Amino acid sequence: MLRVQGSLSRQLLSWQLLIILVLLGTVAVYSVSQSDAAFRASEGRKMLSVAEDVAATETVRASLGDPYRRDALPILAESARSLSGADQVIIADARGIVLTSPDPGQRGQPLPLGESSVLDGSAWVGEVSADGTDTLVAQVPVVSTNARIIGIVAAGRNTPDLLQGLRQAPENPLALLSFAAFLGIAGSVLLARRVKRQTLGLEPQEITRLVEHREALLHGVREGVVGVDEQNRITLVNDQALRLLALPQDCLGRDIDDLALGDRARDVLTGRSDGVDQIVLRRGRVVVLNRMPISSVGAVVTMRDRTELVDLQRELAVHRDTTDTLRAQTHEFSNRLHTISGLVELGEYDELQRYVQRISHHSEQWHTEVTSRVRDPATAALLIAKASLAAERGVGLRLDEGGFLGEIDEQLSADVVTVLGNLIDNALDALESTKDAWIEVELRQSDEITVVVRDSGPGVAPEIVEEVFRHGFTTKAARGGERGLGLALTRQICRERGGSVEVHNADGAVFTARLPWEGA
Repeated sequence: MLRVQGSLSRQLLSWQLLIILVLLGTVAVYSVSQSDAAFRASEGRKMLSVAEDVAATETVRASLGDPYRRDALPILAESARSLSGADQVIIADARGIVLTSPDPGQRGQPLPLGESSVLDGSAWVGEVSADGTDTLVAQVPVVSTNARIIGIVAAGRNTPDLLQGLRQAPENPLALLSFAAFLGIAGSVLLARRVKRQTLGLEPQEITRLVEHREALLHGVREGVVGVDEQNRITLVNDQALRLLALPQDCLGRDIDDLALGDRARDVLTGRSDGVDQIVLRRGRVVVLNRMPISSVGAVVTMRDRTELVDLQRELAVHRDTTDTLRAQTHEFSNRLHTISGLVELGEYDELQRYVQRISHHSEQWHTEVTSRVRDPATAALLIAKASLAAERGVGLRLDEGGFLGEIDEQLSADVVTVLGNLIDNALDALESTKDAWIEVELRQSDEITVVVRDSGPGVAPEIVEEVFRHGFTTKAARGGERGLGLALTRQICRERGGSVEVHNADGAVFTARLPWEGA
C-alpha cells in the first residue's frame, strides 16, 4: 500500500521548494565558480605586477645584498601592500626564509612555496595554503646585477569564501537568487492550490483508491466496455470487450479503423451507424452494442453477448417451424379427411378411390424426389418440412432436376441446413403477396457445397444487394428482435468456411451460397 505523508498540495509544495533549492544552489555554485575564475585572473595579474615592482626596486636589491641594510625592507613591503591593496607582501632571502611579513609570527620561517618555480628563476602565480587559509600568491625572484637570485618577493590576496564570492560575482547573484526564490515559492504555492482544485480536493491515496475501484469495476462487469476519444482511438477497454470483439491486447491508443474489425463493428464503434441495440456478428458471436457520445471526450460503447439468446431464438424458430409444419399438415389432412368423408356420404366411391390415389401419389412423389437427390438426412428432412409450410402459404417448393447432394459430415450438414433454411425462409417472406409463387432449390456437390435458392418474387433492388447481408438489415418490420439476422448469419457461416453468398435477379431473386468442404 502506498504511504503518503501530508496532503497533495503540501507534498507538491515541498517538491517544488526542493527543486527551487537545487536550482538556486546550482546557480550559486556557478556564480561562485565564475567569480573565483575572474578573481584568479584579475588578482593574479595584479599581484604579479606588485611583486615584480617590489623586486625591481633598487633599494630592495641593495637591502637583500647587504645584511646590515635590511631594516628598510619592512617599510618597503608595507608601503607596497598599502598602495596595491594586497593582503600581504612578503620578502624572503635566497633560501626562502621570511625577512618581512605582515604576520610577525611568520618572520624567520620558511616561505610557503607550494608548487612555485621561483627558486628556478621564473615568476609564478598560484594558490598556497597556510594555516587553513587559501591565498592567491604571485612570487617573483629578486636578481642581482650578476644574475644571481638574492631573494624572493611574494604578493598575495586571500581567496574569498562562498559568501564573499557571491557578493563579488559580476552579476550580483544575491539579488538575483533572492528574486528567483521569491518567484519560485510564490509559483509553487499557486501551483499547489491549482492542482488541489483540479483534483477536487482529493489526496493521492484517495485518487489511488478511485483508480483501483474503477479498474475493478471495469474488468469485473460482464458487459464489455470500450472508450474512444474524438479521433476514434481506443482509450480504455475491459477484458469482456477484448473477448467479445476479439480485439488485440495492444489495442489501447490505436485507431479503430486500423484494427481488424468488420465494417459493421467499425461503423458502430465510430458512430457512423447510430441507434439502440446495434447487432454485430463477430467470430461466431452475436454482440449487441450501444454507443453513448460524451461531449469533448469521445464516446463509451457498451456491449452484451447475445449469442446464447440468439441460439435459443434459433432453436425456438426451429420448433416454431416444426409446429407450423405440423399445423399445416394437420390442416391439409383435415381438409383431405373432410373431402373423403363428403365423397363417402355422396357414394362417390370411384372418385374417392381416385382422390386417395392422387394425394398419396403426390406425397410419395415429393418424398421420393427429395430422398433420391438429397442423401443427407437432415437436409432432406428440412426440405420435406419446408414443402408443407410452403404449401400452406400457397407457394410451390421444387428441386432443380440437375441438383444432387450426397452424404456429408455432421458439421457441414448443420451449416447447410442453417444456410438453406434461412434462404428458404427469406424467399417465403418475399412471396407473401405473390400469386402462383414458387421456390426452386438447387444443391450441387463438388469440392464445395453450392446452395442456390430461386423464387418468383419481385427480386432484390440493386441498391440494396449488399445491404441485405448486413447485420440487422431488413426490409420488413422487426418482429421480436429476430429479423435481419438470417442472411447475416448465412454470410457469416459461408465466410467462416472460406466461402461466399451473393444474390442477383433473374425473374426473381437468386441467392447462391458456397460452402467449401475438403473431401467433398
